[in-house]
Amino acid sequence: MSPDQPLLLESDLPPLIHHRRRKSGSRTCLCSNVSSSSNFDGAQAQTSDCDVKDKDFVLSRDCSFHSANCSTSNSSFVTEKEFRSGDSAGLECPKRGRTVSWSEMELHDVAGSHSVPFEISASSQVQDRVSTKSQRVRHKSVQFDDVALHEDSARLIYINDPKKTNDKYEFTGNEIRTSKYTFVTFLPKNLFIQFHRVAYLYFLAIAALNQLPPLAVFGRTVSLFPLLFVLCVTAIKDGYEDWRRHRSDRNENNRESLVLQSGDFRSKKWKNIQAGEVVKIFADETIPADMVLLGTSDQSGLAYIQTMNLDGESNLKTRYARQETASEVLSESCEVCGVIRCEQPNRNIYEFTANMEFNGIKFSLSQSNIVLRGCQLKNTDWIIGVVVYAGQETKAMLNSAASPSKRSKLESYMNRETLWLSIFLFIMCLVVALGMGLWLVRHKNQLDTLPYYRKRYFNNGPDNGKKYKYYGIPMEAFFSFLSSVIVFQIMIPISLYITMELVRLGQSYFMIEDRDMYDVSSGSRFQCRSLNINEDLGQIRYVFSDKTGTLTENKMEFRMASVHGKNYGNSLLLADNTAEAVVIPRWKLKSEIAVDSELMTMLQTDSVREERIAAHEFFLTLAACNTVIPIPGGDGFSGCGTNGSNEHMRCISYQGESPDEQALVSAASAYGYTLFERTSGHIVIDVNGEKLRLDVLGLHEFDSVRKRMSVVIRFPDNMVKVLVKGADTSMFSVLANDSERSNDIRHATQSHLNEYSLLGLRTLVVASRDLSDTELEEWQHRYEEASTSLTDRATKLRQTAALIECNLKLLGATGIEDKLQEGVPEAIEALRQAGIKVWVLTGDKQETAISIGLSCKLLSPDMQQIVINGTSEIECRNLLGDAKAKYGVKSSSRGHQNLKHKTNAGLGDLDIPNGLKSLSFPKWNPGKEEGANGPLALIIDGNSLVYILEKELESELFDLATSCRVVLCCRVAPLQKAGIVDLIKSRTDDMTLAIGDGANDVSMIQMADVGVGICGQEGRQAVMASDFAMGQFQFLKKLLLVHGHWNYQRVGYLVLYNFYRNAVFVLMLFWYILCTAFSTTSALTDWSSVFYSVIYTSIPTIIVGIMDKDLSHRTLLQYPKLYGTGHRQEAYNMQLFWITMMDTVWQSLVLFYTPLFTYKDSSIDIWSMGSLWTIAVVILVNVHLAMDINRWVLITHVAIWGSIIITYGCMVVLDSIPVFPNYWTIYHLARSPTYWITILLIIIVALLPRFTCKVLYQIFWPSDIQIAREAELVRKQQNNLQPRHQVSS
Repeated sequence: MSPDQPLLLESDLPPLIHHRRRKSGSRTCLCSNVSSSSNFDGAQAQTSDCDVKDKDFVLSRDCSFHSANCSTSNSSFVTEKEFRSGDSAGLECPKRGRTVSWSEMELHDVAGSHSVPFEISASSQVQDRVSTKSQRVRHKSVQFDDVALHEDSARLIYINDPKKTNDKYEFTGNEIRTSKYTFVTFLPKNLFIQFHRVAYLYFLAIAALNQLPPLAVFGRTVSLFPLLFVLCVTAIKDGYEDWRRHRSDRNENNRESLVLQSGDFRSKKWKNIQAGEVVKIFADETIPADMVLLGTSDQSGLAYIQTMNLDGESNLKTRYARQETASEVLSESCEVCGVIRCEQPNRNIYEFTANMEFNGIKFSLSQSNIVLRGCQLKNTDWIIGVVVYAGQETKAMLNSAASPSKRSKLESYMNRETLWLSIFLFIMCLVVALGMGLWLVRHKNQLDTLPYYRKRYFNNGPDNGKKYKYYGIPMEAFFSFLSSVIVFQIMIPISLYITMELVRLGQSYFMIEDRDMYDVSSGSRFQCRSLNINEDLGQIRYVFSDKTGTLTENKMEFRMASVHGKNYGNSLLLADNTAEAVVIPRWKLKSEIAVDSELMTMLQTDSVREERIAAHEFFLTLAACNTVIPIPGGDGFSGCGTNGSNEHMRCISYQGESPDEQALVSAASAYGYTLFERTSGHIVIDVNGEKLRLDVLGLHEFDSVRKRMSVVIRFPDNMVKVLVKGADTSMFSVLANDSERSNDIRHATQSHLNEYSLLGLRTLVVASRDLSDTELEEWQHRYEEASTSLTDRATKLRQTAALIECNLKLLGATGIEDKLQEGVPEAIEALRQAGIKVWVLTGDKQETAISIGLSCKLLSPDMQQIVINGTSEIECRNLLGDAKAKYGVKSSSRGHQNLKHKTNAGLGDLDIPNGLKSLSFPKWNPGKEEGANGPLALIIDGNSLVYILEKELESELFDLATSCRVVLCCRVAPLQKAGIVDLIKSRTDDMTLAIGDGANDVSMIQMADVGVGICGQEGRQAVMASDFAMGQFQFLKKLLLVHGHWNYQRVGYLVLYNFYRNAVFVLMLFWYILCTAFSTTSALTDWSSVFYSVIYTSIPTIIVGIMDKDLSHRTLLQYPKLYGTGHRQEAYNMQLFWITMMDTVWQSLVLFYTPLFTYKDSSIDIWSMGSLWTIAVVILVNVHLAMDINRWVLITHVAIWGSIIITYGCMVVLDSIPVFPNYWTIYHLARSPTYWITILLIIIVALLPRFTCKVLYQIFWPSDIQIAREAELVRKQQNNLQPRHQVSS
């Protein structure tokens, strides 16, 4: 089982009907299939070091998703009558009587691609303590209802009789629809979704106000243009995406499969398939609906499926048909009939509870008997099944839910500043309204005589003497307020939303195309799965990382073995080179495996010594106790020679549910125990050239409560054994203590396990025991009862396993190496220098995790290690308190603000060469991270977190953890991973990033502000739930330090610039209104006002937001501490906002009054002044932008200067239309030198204060970025001078 154990681990073996020899009082027993026997779909060979993936993430196919509480309070254990001995209810030896409880499992899915994490507590105590925490951690998750089968709520499926099945028309057809809209509902539904943005409602209200006659400031059509433009762009995008969904749905619904009709299989479109119909699927075809298997091309009813379309995993899973139906389907006629009573449709893809009545026999069905829509049939010629769920009721479609949406931190700050702008807007409108009221009062008696204002009609006719659009002073002031809102509407930048979307899209393109983040080994490139949090990559303070498959390769190699108390693995040779080999290997694996020559020699001797027998059973267990699928013939990989000494060698490969399983089975093969055949009821192992056929009587798969896996097998001599492997913490408690020799072997094995852990190996303990006929009969009886139970099946199966998983004989232990990924130590060191804290959350043993931490430079020898391994709440409280007292950690009672200030401390000095050290950076004081003798490292286990993740102890853990440079959490469950992330996220403003590769990491990934998935060996669940995905952990270095820095700097400047750009335009109109009797008239044309933010100034903003780079990627990677600018929020903060607003006020005053004073004695008309203001403000904001550009490229020049040219072009076109009041004004103005001098004067005077401040700050108070840029320039100059010097010399 994979370290992340996860989804659809379903290589379940079919049922085996075994008739025991009748003895007195005996009876015929039906040994239910191993898959029914297995509580859990999938966990296989787990090392004790297995990540949470091994330990806590195995899913019970049969457990109720409500909560399979086995506690005595829920009375979910079977009664003493059902299980004859009450003390057998325990999970260890029957004597121990331990109860277990389960935390709720949660499913989060991504629309279109299903990422499904389930969270299960680590131990029997987890539920009580984590359940309250889980309520807080849970986010937009779906809780499964209790799917226990009840007669009154069961769904009846009549096999091959769809009319009777759906006689009440209550079942849906098989047609699916993933699209949001139809032709009729598109417009209303899309508009409803878009207007969830408050800003859109604001602009809709503005446009509506402008339609009222007293408030018609702009033309009624023109006022609608900005909003319509944004709505149309979004609607077109949404419509195109939905059209693609419709096309995909149409293609999917029109696919065809063979359906049994009138005794023959005939082609039928998927959308016309109904529940109850019998369908035939051939190899490599896709399953059209959720079907219960009736038969397969394999006589034993076995079938292999690939679930990549469902959960992303490429490994093959096993499904089987019940023997009762398989034999009927294999006959000439496929006329089968019967009734299936199953549960109602639900989202749980790991559980299926049903009964089938067939030929007068009633038997149970489980998850292993059903194939789900979207899966593909592999390595099986054909299958026949009956449809139980179709269309929208299939489990795949029911799981089509959106993942929780995330919003960037900077965008939340932007909303805060937007609120301030709204206050400014209100104040300006209020000033205009009050000014209008006061002006009307002052000129109350002159209103009819003023040349530009009147309140009565003067013309002769019926209206003579009546009021002319005059509603009294109070209403006039109120209308003036509303008119001002319309005039100043772009103070709230609606275009900023579209601009940010386009900029993020462009940034994502360059991140995706970055060749340095392309993983050659897996052929995967960087993926941006979320476009709204790019800038958050530049502000990350905490990185929470999984270990297995994230820091390590998750490519397991068998390295060490402890067999019968003796350590092997110190003298490794490739299997082909073992000089002592007596038998030539008959099987060729895909990759060479090193073997211990001494152990190989012992295995090939015909000895009856106890050590030889233990070694034989040891490797038999490795080869038999799994659900790996052997594929003889392999994939034609190189090295399978057919000549010379290898002419009899056959190639073989293994499809396993995890790298651990494949490594163990491959190791057994290398030592001469090759698993090469697996059927529904038996396996065949080649033992040094001799075929050994073993009947599989039952299999108890790995689960997170027992933490072990067992298989019951019958040998050819009718001897029955149970072979067990599991984590050392669970195995040593069920070993027999019957002799001094066994105790010696136990102590020696424990010593070897500690050695393996210190070497960073993943460990696993192997044991076995013989079963007597009485024990076997009792186990078979209870096993059949448990596996056919419709309630608490998982609990009963665990209790049944406890009957045989006790008094075991210790055979040995294994050590598997999971190598570090390339570049991991360098990446972690760079992140640390950048001020980012890296926390590792793993399910491995503490010793293994510490060893890996040292090898990847997460831990250093000089660190003071604080170890918290508590077994009770009081002990954990004392350990935390003692550690805080010893290292002087202060409590967080002063409030979160102090904590946030502490964690946002500055960065250290940069070692900048080339004589620039005088411009040193501020000293870094990162808070109390240092102990008396060095930095602190906190190491804590999952059992302690059970007690700590409570309200009372959370603050204690938070204080201690944030004071440490490194935190290493071992043996943690998926729910605890999310809880640790939430611990930081809820108590600080620091940005968090979670990175992992397995399904058990999904909850952590979705809880963090930024989630990164690794395209690893464990399927794509983490990728499908993530915001970003990449091939290796080392790419995180460039993602954060380079792209994260760039994105943050760009978007931060983009938001401030958009506020400035719109505010300077609005303030210019405000000054004009103050000088025109508060009349809310405008000197600018309606189209100029509309085009300003949409056309005139938008393109440069987008280009700079995508292309600008303050520093090169080499500099950012060379000096990781430059990343601290994001921590200190240097690109966007409240101080910068207010400075920008003050600068905006100055520039708007210059912009308005300079032309006014220049032309005060001229006869220039108001439309000419408006034309001058329009072109002046466009040039001003573009030159302002040009001053701040760090990197000029051709496209930047085109955008900046091209936008000015486009503005002139638009004005020429608008001024050439006779119906407009500004007709021909630009032609008159452009002839005058005063016009050009005025524009130049505006630019110089408006930008002079800004330019002066920039120069002074760069000389006297340079920032980190400025120092690094100077270093870049000096380096470039030196590089340019060197070639010239060489030429001259």
